[in-house]
Amino acid sequence: MDKTEIIKLQNYLRRLFNNTQIRVVPRMKKNDSCEVYIGEEFIGVISLDAEDGERDYAFQMAILATDLE
Repeated sequence: MDKTEIIKLQNYLRRLFNNTQIRVVPRMKKNDSCEVYIGEEFIGVISLDAEDGERDYAFQMAILATDLE
């Protein structure tokens, strides 16, 4: 993913969740995914799915039992 694509994803998530603190940043040594943060807290990973000439994305977020307490 390039910088332009990451900015588009960030803007989409900010609009979707109405939260300007969402940040999407590139991952070190990986160009097929990026990390998602709210403020300084890591919340998930967006992975690129580039099959059949289309570029789709999957957002994965883990919720730990300790986070629910």
